[in-house]
Formats: sequence, C-alpha cells, structure tokens
Amino acid sequence: MPTTTTDTPHVLERRLGPLDAAAIIVANVIGGGILFRSPAVAAAIPDAPWFLLAWAGGGVLAFMGAMAYAELAALRPKAGGEYVYLREAFGPLAGFLTGWTSFVAGFTGAIAASAVFLIVTLNRFIPGVANDTPLLAIPLPGAYAVTFSIHTLAASAVIIIAALIHIRGVGHGRIASNVLTTLKIVSLVVFIGFGLTAGTGTPANITQSVGPVTVTGFLFAFIPVMFTYSGWNAASYMAEEIRDPGRNVPRSLLLGTVVVIAVYVLINVLYLFVIPIGELATLGGRSILDVVGDRLLGARAGDILAIVAIISLAAGINAWTFAGPRVYFAMARDNTFFKSAARVHPKYKTPAASILAQAAFSIVLVLTGSLDSIANYVGFAITLFAGTAVAAVFVLRRREPNAARPFKALGYPWTPAIFVLASLAIVVNAFYSDPKVSITGTVIILAGIPLYYFFRSRR
Repeated sequence: MPTTTTDTPHVLERRLGPLDAAAIIVANVIGGGILFRSPAVAAAIPDAPWFLLAWAGGGVLAFMGAMAYAELAALRPKAGGEYVYLREAFGPLAGFLTGWTSFVAGFTGAIAASAVFLIVTLNRFIPGVANDTPLLAIPLPGAYAVTFSIHTLAASAVIIIAALIHIRGVGHGRIASNVLTTLKIVSLVVFIGFGLTAGTGTPANITQSVGPVTVTGFLFAFIPVMFTYSGWNAASYMAEEIRDPGRNVPRSLLLGTVVVIAVYVLINVLYLFVIPIGELATLGGRSILDVVGDRLLGARAGDILAIVAIISLAAGINAWTFAGPRVYFAMARDNTFFKSAARVHPKYKTPAASILAQAAFSIVLVLTGSLDSIANYVGFAITLFAGTAVAAVFVLRRREPNAARPFKALGYPWTPAIFVLASLAIVVNAFYSDPKVSITGTVIILAGIPLYYFFRSRR
C-alpha cells in the first residue's frame, strides 16, 4: 500500500515541540498503572530485590524499544506509530491488527482503567462517588453485563471531558498535557525524596523475601510491568504534528523514557521502604500512593497524595486521548477504517471523529469490563505489538538500506534484538501462565482479520 502523502486533505498541523512530545510520553506512561499495578508484580515476585529488578528491567526494555521507535519515527514521520511501521514492514493487514488492538484495548483499555481508578481515589473526598451498586444492569452473553452505577457513570464523565478538550484543538491538549505532567512529576519527586529521607519506613524491607522467585512468575510479572510502562512510544503516534520530526521525535522518545524509568524505580523503592513485599502483594484495588502517604504522614498527607494520584490519572487519560486517535486517523486515511475517522475538524484541526470513537469504546469497557482483565489483556497486546514493531527495524534496514535515517537505534542490532526476544518470551510465558486471558486476547486480535477485509472491500 502506498504511503499517504501530504497532498491529501486529511492533514494534521505540526504544532508540537520536543518538550511537548516528551511531556506527552511522561503523561502517557505515568498514569494509573504505577499507582495500582505494583501489588500484581509483588504477588508474582515475592522477593523485594527481584521485584525492583523487574521494574528496572522493564525500564531497560522500554528504553531499547524507544531507540528502535525513534529510528522508525524518523524514517516514517507519520501519524499512527506502530500502525505505520507494521504496515510498511509486514503489510497492511499487520498494520490494521495493531491499530484494531489499540482501539479495542490498547488506548481504550488504559483510559477505562485509569478513569475507574480516578473515581476510586476521588471517593476519598466525595464518599459514594465510587459506589458500584448497580442502578441498572443489562446481562450480556458470558460473565459480563452492561452495568450503570454511580461509579461507572462518573468514570464515563471523566472520559467525555477529556475527549471534548482534545476535540477543541491541539493547543488545548498540549496545555493540559504540559500542566498536568509538570504537576505530576514535581509532586512525585518531592514526595519520593521526602519519603526516603524523612519517612517512617525501614531499609530492611528493600531486601526482604517472603517466597521463591520462579522463571514463569518473573516473566508473568512483566505483563503488569509493561502495561505500566506502556506509553513510552507515545511521541511516535504524534509524529505528524511534531516540528522537525526527524530530530525532535527521537529526542522526545529518549528524554521521556529516561524520566519515566527514574521515577518508576524510585517510587517502587519508596513503596517497599514503607510496605513490606508480602503486604504490598495484598493491596490490589487500592492506590498505593494513598496508602504510603497515610503511613508516612497521616490521614491529612494521604489526602494530599490522593490529589497527586488524581492529577496523575487525569494526565494519563489526557495523554491517551491525545495520542490514540492518531492511529485510527491514519488507518482511515489508508481506507482501512471508517472513513469518518480520517476527517479533520475544519475549525480545530483535530481528528474529532476518531477522538469521539475512542471515548465511546472506552466507556463501553468501563460499563462492561473487569479492570484486572483489561489490564492483563492490554499488557499482553502491548508487548506483542511493540515487539513486532521493533522487529520492523530489521526489515526496513534490509529492504531500504540507503534510505535517509536521521536517527539510528543505538546498539543496533543487539538492542532491538534483545527487545524482540524479551517480548517473545513474555508473550509465550503469558500463554503458559494465564492461557485464558492470553487466548481471549488472541481471539480479539484475530477478530480484526474479517474487519480488515470488510474495510478493504469498501474501497
């Protein structure tokens, strides 16, 4: 399929600089995952040093992946991220499947999960807003139901507000992203520094072990880890709206990823400093930052940190609402998605239809989905397609050896090869450790095949 050129009327404006793009990455990554997914990692790895090694290892993998994405984004500076890379390297069907997965789980799942967690945290200040008692429940085939409750309706309202902000223009989204990201990073760094130097934790927790570490458990822990790191590639989705993308996209990818790794490793050190690894494994469903704040400084400090958590979650939702629609926009521009998704708003110059479609499906997940199953499936799908996208570096290097590459992946071929092999090991282990979730995820991915041929037949 030929690459779409800028002669098409479906063109986005280049209004973002490297720091804007780096802020989008940080906001994409540091969302609800780091506030809620550490207990799942602790349950799979009941040993504090290995627990921290998993978080550091996930960061190293994310950095390796970011270098490969930087090369790909500089080579193909178009909206859509890995949709573009898989399409160019492995064909339009492969590109469609990653875009389809982003729509049904990747971005929409992350938005849904964070919106649900945001309301859980908000319940500290507005008791009852997270009430899950069904106001109306419509049974669906299987174990699911469309459930309208105060909780699901409030989470849906958060998603709608984010969508409306981004429909109004890139400038509005950029301002929201930069402000929320700055508030989030400053507050987290101050809290980590204070907690480690003046808190009431104990360094002995950081070396504690309460159970054996198995290979399958360690690899399985990488699913929530990679889910939590998801978003390190966000700038690649926005490449068509970044000025001088050959230079600025790699800068933003590398800068954003390094910041995230530092914050993630340090905040997990703080978690262990305050909460022993065995107890941490039992805190699923609660904001860990909230618990740590209560223990360090009392209930009032816990209120402050709950506000930090709300800001963090809002920043993640904002960033995913920013990046995700660019994938569906690129697909529609290639005639492999609903044509309306390629429309650029005549006044605001945003992919408004794509933004609305993503918001609508995120709300469907809020109303019907189990939070844990969404997180596990998103982690599985992200790892699968990120590994495949990084493999595109090898394909395009061989196919287009003389193409201009403003940036080349550092450590090639070893770093992208390690990322691909690690992703493969995580995916294979997911089938072994949790076949139900993995098979369900695979079925949903493959369900995109008939849809691809449906859209193709409509050209």
